[in-house]
Amino acid sequence: MPNLWRITAFILLCTLARLMWLIFQSRGTKNRHVPRHRQASDTCSLAVFLGSGGHTSEALSLLSSLDFNRYTPRKYVVSEGDILSAEKAVSLETSKATSASSRPGTDYNILVIPRARRVHQSLFMTPPTALRSLLACVFHVSIAPLISSGPGSSSFADVLILNGPGTCFVLCIAVYLNRFLGRPSPRLIYVESFARVKSLSLSGKLLRPFVDRFLVQWSQINKGECRGWLV
Repeated sequence: MPNLWRITAFILLCTLARLMWLIFQSRGTKNRHVPRHRQASDTCSLAVFLGSGGHTSEALSLLSSLDFNRYTPRKYVVSEGDILSAEKAVSLETSKATSASSRPGTDYNILVIPRARRVHQSLFMTPPTALRSLLACVFHVSIAPLISSGPGSSSFADVLILNGPGTCFVLCIAVYLNRFLGRPSPRLIYVESFARVKSLSLSGKLLRPFVDRFLVQWSQINKGECRGWLV
């Protein structure tokens, strides 16, 4: 029995050390691996979480300024039951497809994941739904790329953009599982909501230590509780 406790403690210690190293890498240290500079002809696969309502509008506003011929393919991650966000994503793709070089309907897809927590759901009932959401995220981020035979299928995406709400934290956990196992994983970019003028949202506070880039849109936040990139 003492040996079992030693083995368990050793495994937990190794797991904690690995997790701390991954967090250390994501905090912008000098020793962190810096991705190669992309050429103008290179493409970048992109995934974005649409958190419904204002979160969706802000995320799609960011994407609308991108060159979709370069940022391709694209994945839009929406919560279960959020039909409006999916429709807005399709509308953006349709408007972008007006250029002759675009290929509407072939360069993007919409992924639906269970909500980590429903509106007005009690905290007592949150763990089961959060676990269901996590399993779905792990499938899409870790398992689906392994069983897919398409080009660029080794990774879920090159970049994953998050801007809340809480379900994006579950996506972050799924990405870190890939990193923990040494699997290809997307760079994480969190963009704080434009509505957060003086303080961070709960999602922002939770995700700030884990993402590769943390962006805020008001200087008051950057001078106060957060050290992020002001855009």
